[in-house]
Amino acid sequence: MIKVSNVTKIYDKQRALDNVSFEVSKGDITGFLGPNGAGKSTMMKIITCYIPATQGIINVEGFDTLEQSIEVRKQVGYLPEHNPLYLDMYVKEYLSFVAGLHLPDSQIKNRVDEMIELTGLTVEMKKKIGALSKGYRQRVGLAQAMIHNPKVLILDEPTSGLDPNQLIEIRALIKNLGKEKTVILSTHIMQEVTAICNRVI
Repeated sequence: MIKVSNVTKIYDKQRALDNVSFEVSKGDITGFLGPNGAGKSTMMKIITCYIPATQGIINVEGFDTLEQSIEVRKQVGYLPEHNPLYLDMYVKEYLSFVAGLHLPDSQIKNRVDEMIELTGLTVEMKKKIGALSKGYRQRVGLAQAMIHNPKVLILDEPTSGLDPNQLIEIRALIKNLGKEKTVILSTHIMQEVTAICNRVI
């Protein structure tokens, strides 16, 4: 669960967020819908503890983002808008590296194999990430966001730049994940919200 209370974010003289409050529960797939520059990514970065709010309180799974940021990060999987991947690493190698940051050695192989199957990366897992299409890079990004089995998924423009086939597959994957996790995704495309989300902000 995510609870956002009276959050404001000011950059220099620009007010990016102004007294925003909302709640998102487990099983909700909530869409942040708005034009570019509306503050969607800023809110996601605050929820994931990448940047602090200027004012306000955010609780993620009962943990405060300012006072208990390490605990919040354990609960959250984050796919940023510009999916930052190590392009010279192989898919399985990269996911094993990320898993090693979160999990004991004994769990890494099974979890990586599970994520590769879940995200449809089996045929691509021995390729370098730099050789993958945009759609498969998004799958790698989703796999790394979920590798530690977080309770909350924050996805910033997760379907941006995908072709129609990839779009259908990624939408289905996100909807499936939303059955057991709290999911927030951002988009400026109305059809995305209609296709994936059961709630919109």
